[in-house]
Amino acid sequence: MEKYKIRNIAGHLAKGFLNNPLTPIIAIALLLLGYLSLEVMPREEDPQIEVSGGSVIVAIPGATPQEIANVVIKPLERRIREIKGVENVYGMAMNNVGMVNVQYYIGEDRESSNLKLYDKVMQNMDQLPVGTMPPLVKPFDIDIDIPILTVAFYRLPDTKFDNNRFYRSIREIQQNINALDNVSKTTLKGVKRPQFNVLIDLHKLSAFNISLGQVATAVKSISANAPEIDNMTATGKLIVFSVKNAIDDVDDLNELIIARYMGSPIYLKDIATVDYSYDIQNHQSAELTFRDDLHLGEDENSSEVKFRDAGDQITMTVSKLKGTNAVHIAESVIAALQQEKAALNKQGMGFIITRNYGDRANEAVNELVHHLLITIFIIALILIPFLGWRESMVVTIAVPMILAATLFIALMTDQTINRITLFAFLLSLGLIVDDAIVVIENIHRRLHLESSQEQEFDEIIIQATDEIGPATNIATIAIMLTMIPMAFVGGMMGQFMKPIPLNVPVALAVSLFVAYVFAPYLARKFIKFEKHTPPEKQRPETENSEAKAEGK
Repeated sequence: MEKYKIRNIAGHLAKGFLNNPLTPIIAIALLLLGYLSLEVMPREEDPQIEVSGGSVIVAIPGATPQEIANVVIKPLERRIREIKGVENVYGMAMNNVGMVNVQYYIGEDRESSNLKLYDKVMQNMDQLPVGTMPPLVKPFDIDIDIPILTVAFYRLPDTKFDNNRFYRSIREIQQNINALDNVSKTTLKGVKRPQFNVLIDLHKLSAFNISLGQVATAVKSISANAPEIDNMTATGKLIVFSVKNAIDDVDDLNELIIARYMGSPIYLKDIATVDYSYDIQNHQSAELTFRDDLHLGEDENSSEVKFRDAGDQITMTVSKLKGTNAVHIAESVIAALQQEKAALNKQGMGFIITRNYGDRANEAVNELVHHLLITIFIIALILIPFLGWRESMVVTIAVPMILAATLFIALMTDQTINRITLFAFLLSLGLIVDDAIVVIENIHRRLHLESSQEQEFDEIIIQATDEIGPATNIATIAIMLTMIPMAFVGGMMGQFMKPIPLNVPVALAVSLFVAYVFAPYLARKFIKFEKHTPPEKQRPETENSEAKAEGK
């Protein structure tokens, strides 16, 4: 019989790895790398979208909105339009100040965009009118503004202390949390900030013939940080009029001279009540009500659900750096809060986790792994009636190897595991099994052909793999090409769906490699091949044995 000539890469790969001792080592290494990638890859609920932009704030004291629009907003908009990649520019003019908001196209590099915006503003500083204050360029931080963890702090029952103490205690905790690794930003919501409150008696103000403007000017002067400098003296020295740490307590304000009335000084305490409290003009507040599971004496199986009304609360939000693991960061923050729990309870405060972004991301990944195992088991059950349990086992082992290699490539390309990445894996799961099934099915078919009885098992496997190579390659590449154009979709949707074109084509390419390398190797190990002697060859032997028996 003429020796078979391999015509496709599928046959070359099958031949090269069929009896290679490195094949099982590579297979085990792929599975281990996939497992490590699953544990190490950063986990988050949604992919972080690159949004670039910023604001340019220019102040001209005493200018009207019309003047701000003509001399600041319109010229600045024209200059910013010269920057490549700018999508929208919005200007806003107010008394004394103008603001221009700049939005770049989705996908533009944030650091590069911010640098170009700053350079453009600085290049045109000479065109700003006299009296303009230095512009402030404030970039957007969209990628770190989404919190992964929110913690609500509240007062324990029968505990009374002022808002300032409540704020200072939480402020210290915020400082410690912000120092943790990969924590980018923390904010406090619902805060009542400490301040000096000056409650003016309007009747006394009118009696002394003093205006509110005089009171405001006097208070502002004592709280100014910059010293006032008078003219030089004859000795060439400067006379500086300033008060260091002007407002330390309520007495500093009470003794403040506002004006003179009939030759006598009028102090602030004469016309107002001054106290150190919180920002009473801030009428916004938030209350916390949560399920109370702290009553240990109650029956756990009781259908009665009790809730605790904790009153006013302060919420701390925690954000992470881009590309970091939300699960690990959330766990480190919660661990740090647990260390402060005893000290907080001693002060009469408690806390409750109201949102855990990392926990949700971790549950999603674990749920995916669970469903992948179920899916692989279902695939094995479906293949058993059609191919046999040995052939089904080969495909069942090939699927986790494909996913493991895809996960490792995703880790090497700085991707994260999020809901869109998980969707890409689920989408590719129904596609990646096709190549291995086609290879195993053709091997199974060739083993039952009469012409294969004269061939060796290894030769049958190599020929069966080589035969389906061209058709399998074209079919797989065609599916890959349908996914790749999704990578060129622009805007926010393109950024959001990017894990699909990044992972599905890679999984399909890996499935080809696994089908040509490991499927033949596993088929050789698991599938039994027994040669059967044709009936026509068995008949002469039978007749000879019968003749010998008659001769005897």
